[in-house]
Amino acid sequence: MTTVITGATGLLGRLVIEQLLTQGVPPDQIVAGGRSIARLTDLTARGVDVRHIDYDAPETLRSAFSGAQQVLLISGSEVGRRLPQHRAVIEAAVAAEVSLIAYTSILRAPTSAIPLAVEHKATEEMLAAAGVPHVLLRNGWYVENYTGQLAGALERGVILGSAGDGRISAATRADFAAAAAAVLTSGNHVGAGYELAGDDSFTMTEFAAEVSRQSGTTVAYVDLPQAEYAAALREVGLPETFADILAESDAQVRNGELFDDGGQLNRLIGRPTTTLTDAVAAGLQALTPPRP
Repeated sequence: MTTVITGATGLLGRLVIEQLLTQGVPPDQIVAGGRSIARLTDLTARGVDVRHIDYDAPETLRSAFSGAQQVLLISGSEVGRRLPQHRAVIEAAVAAEVSLIAYTSILRAPTSAIPLAVEHKATEEMLAAAGVPHVLLRNGWYVENYTGQLAGALERGVILGSAGDGRISAATRADFAAAAAAVLTSGNHVGAGYELAGDDSFTMTEFAAEVSRQSGTTVAYVDLPQAEYAAALREVGLPETFADILAESDAQVRNGELFDDGGQLNRLIGRPTTTLTDAVAAGLQALTPPRP
């Protein structure tokens, strides 16, 4: 069964492919698709079928999906442009008569007040309208959204936000990749909508405390009003619209939009999700230069 992984040049897509290979999926049954296939040459050497995929170029989708039975549609990274991009992917998959589309959505997309959920909800509706067999992987927040910013936090001694004491049930990209691989390699998941989140939750104050404990450097979480946090994001170079979206998303954490204790991710991957302690340790380790 040939499976196409879109967005294979991204961090999540690459991890899904590694999961599939680890589980024994023959490499010639995996299609790794992305805009810059030069970044996928190592996969070619391992026997993976590498094909050019550009969400903005439908002809590349039709070619990439030829002969495929499954497609993992990893949501596009260009907020505000994702609906036409996702529509092109769905139409190409329908034309290829695939037996399954798995889509990486967002936690509780149909009801979420997080601005980023708007395009995800609309994509889920497009999948339903298209009549193609599909499964929804409603991913919560990546813990790397926070651990990826540790260098700046350690330098400044503060983490800014507008999340208040809201709890975040984050998981690692590797956890979410394992869920995608599980859906693509096991059982009948057609029609399912999985709410995927970490086993444990944390507040941003607790996150800062864990960073402080492990690093030996005091890092404090400073909670700001939403407008002030948006201004701070603009000051570090984020475009105004995206800064506003992130600030609003952070503010919705206060209302529990990123908390989930259903345990569906744990059950789907058959193991506990990565702990905050281990995730912070990995983030700090990534800052350490390799020894000569």
